[in-house]
Amino acid sequence: MAPLRRPSALNRLTGGRGDLLAEFFGTFLLIGLGDACVAMAVAGLPGSGRTAGATTIFQGTGDWLLIVWGWAFAVAFAVYVAGGVSGAHLNPAVTLAMAVRRRFPWRKVPGYCGAQLAGAFTGAALVYAVYHPAISAFDAAAGTPKSEATFSIFATVPAPYFSNWFGPLLDQVVGTAVLLVVVLALIDARNKAISPKMGPLLIGFTVAAIGLSYGANAGYAINPARDFGPRLFAFFAGWGDTAMTGYLWVPIAGPLVGAVVGAVLYDFFIGDVLHARQVAEEKFVS
Repeated sequence: MAPLRRPSALNRLTGGRGDLLAEFFGTFLLIGLGDACVAMAVAGLPGSGRTAGATTIFQGTGDWLLIVWGWAFAVAFAVYVAGGVSGAHLNPAVTLAMAVRRRFPWRKVPGYCGAQLAGAFTGAALVYAVYHPAISAFDAAAGTPKSEATFSIFATVPAPYFSNWFGPLLDQVVGTAVLLVVVLALIDARNKAISPKMGPLLIGFTVAAIGLSYGANAGYAINPARDFGPRLFAFFAGWGDTAMTGYLWVPIAGPLVGAVVGAVLYDFFIGDVLHARQVAEEKFVS
């Protein structure tokens, strides 16, 4: 297949620039699909007359599955798209954990995180462009312009039962730690091997499991770029103080801490065991 670029331009894609393009586009797709499934639940279905009323978001607890599985497929497909180029981190927390425990070059961390943030911002802009009429109709029916309900399409908010920041922060640490434990197990060649084509799908299933287990607490951002990129877009799109609240640091700091915790837990309980057995087998063979 003939490339789109000239040979001179293609040469510049063999190194780090190609990785950044993949991280940008993969995160763009992640948010473009993930936030869109939330927009479907919050504004699209109510506004289209497919729910009990124009502002009826969920008619039953099972409707949460629309968002859970929508995000699961968004993650899986984004990893499929970008994985062969950049490794498909698509998440600053994953990038940090890989640098701390998997020798990912620290010099690449800022570029990866910047590309992920830019991709998330742009993905949110796409969702807004497509769903703007539905969002406007929902807010008009609710009588609240730029409401918190429509803001939730883009970024996460904690459940009302939390009285301080500790609960949501713990939730984000735990959720992201679980994500990293499973991701590291899936990509660890020393562990039970899986087909490379199955890896992204299983990572998506992991995100679904986290959403089913912990999602209601704080929206299971488990990804600083996934939350802050769309949050920043929502700020510029008119949600203002609703977007930039004192809570915004929680889905940034929590996943960063949780990712490192998850990587350390995996290596302590599983990775070191696999390493010790591999060394013992090599000594036995020699």
